[in-house]
Amino acid sequence: MTAISHHVSQTIFKHCWKKTKFQVERLISILGLDDLIVVDTKDAVLIADEKKAQDIKKIVDQLKSLNRDEWKIHREVYRPWGKYDSIDVGGRYQVKRITVKPGAKLIVQMHHHRAEHWVVVLGNVRVTNGDKIFLVSENESTYIPIGQIHALENPGKVPLELIEVQTGSYLGEDDIVRIEDNYGRA
Repeated sequence: MTAISHHVSQTIFKHCWKKTKFQVERLISILGLDDLIVVDTKDAVLIADEKKAQDIKKIVDQLKSLNRDEWKIHREVYRPWGKYDSIDVGGRYQVKRITVKPGAKLIVQMHHHRAEHWVVVLGNVRVTNGDKIFLVSENESTYIPIGQIHALENPGKVPLELIEVQTGSYLGEDDIVRIEDNYGRA
């Protein structure tokens, strides 16, 4: 019997010799299988025979050949100031949950192709929006227009949580013009 290697919707099979039925929405239960590695992240789930763990590169190569972004772009991204989680993406919008460490500040930046709406969920944020600096508290929001120099800072002692809604014609992370960066990337 020969191994199959194919791609069905959101599922990639590699070196599977018998019929495999697989459908995932979220909860995954495994019954009657031994010596498995199961890795569940916000991006994907990997289920592998322990003896095939070294073949993960083959899955990555297949993702690349299918022009999938999952091998290089992750939903949750850690930065020196905290992290963000891209919780929804559409053609002209992206929604991120941003967590900023106490006392941390994001870079002073601007974008050519997107505007941003920030809604504070927990804590207070010190916002630089053009030449204005002001505080935004829980259950309040602010708007950053396209092309506006801006930054945000957590002046508090607890992690700041906010929801960022980006809108515009291009939403890639390379549409960041760094003006001032406390982390040596400007």
